[in-house]
Amino acid sequence: MTTTAPARDADREAAPTGRAPRALRRPEVGAAVAALAVLVFFAVVAEQFLTPSGIGTWLNSASRFGIMAVAVAMLMIGGEFDLSAGAMTGATGLLVGVATTGYGLNVWVAVLVALVVAVAIGALNGFLVVRTGLPSFIVTLGTFFVLQGIDLALVKLVYGQVAVQGFSDVPYFDSVRPLFGGVIRVGGASISVSVLWFLAVTAVATLVLLRTRAGNWVFAVGGAQASARATGVPVARTKIGLFMTTAGAGWLVGMISLFQSSTVQSSTGVGDEFIYIICAVVGGCLLTGGYGSAVGAALGALIYGMTRQGVVYAGWDSNWLYAFLGVMLLAAVLVNNWVRQRAERLR
Repeated sequence: MTTTAPARDADREAAPTGRAPRALRRPEVGAAVAALAVLVFFAVVAEQFLTPSGIGTWLNSASRFGIMAVAVAMLMIGGEFDLSAGAMTGATGLLVGVATTGYGLNVWVAVLVALVVAVAIGALNGFLVVRTGLPSFIVTLGTFFVLQGIDLALVKLVYGQVAVQGFSDVPYFDSVRPLFGGVIRVGGASISVSVLWFLAVTAVATLVLLRTRAGNWVFAVGGAQASARATGVPVARTKIGLFMTTAGAGWLVGMISLFQSSTVQSSTGVGDEFIYIICAVVGGCLLTGGYGSAVGAALGALIYGMTRQGVVYAGWDSNWLYAFLGVMLLAAVLVNNWVRQRAERLR
């Protein structure tokens, strides 16, 4: 009895109970530090970076990538990938553009039809992954090529070119534009309404992941699918729902891009799916699933948006952005792995 009590006291003293160990367990900690570092760096090397117009520009850029990154992060936490996410943003925009300018469909109806089509494609992706057991990488890669082919062939068939222009002339365009392409003036900065969408999507995703039963299902499915199924978690329904969420986010970004620029090309969004994944990984998501956060993915997108515009403001060759993305991805994987191991030892 005299030897066990001091041992317990020593263990209690050695056990980390401060805020720092608890903070290390949060997936977004690394991204928050990196975002602050990027902000300070470009504020020093580029004078325009922290001007009202500069802030508005990189926030607007980050918001479009952030909406998709948050949805992709939820899917990655659930243990899956969606390589059709980028093509989906272009496909939904093209669908609305062709339906309204080429066939005279009411723009409000076209927007809703595009949403239904996007969610249906997401459900199909999820169904195929669940029922066939094929890797989501393969299934969604096939969907990517299908969407890209339709984007090119359909637009060229209707217009003889690979872009839809003159969209702003369709009836009721001005009634829809404020919802997706509006601009808000804040302290001299022009902030796109997409930033509000970005904040709303991040808040809702965080609430779902941390405060709902569905969020527990997402983590369970991604961390240990067999155990989750054995304990009654609806694995199939959860995965299909995640794919539908990603497709719905693709529709939202597609509408934002379309109503901001009043034009859309067949190549819109192609290749962006890798940026979404990078943002999610930088934000703390593991490629193996079961770990990550919506806030982290949002911070990853913010880092990308700041860097993308910061390179321009600094007067550097824009191709350096791709080198930065590669370094950022490798660094994020190493840091996330170290943080998680450190957090496990501190428990």
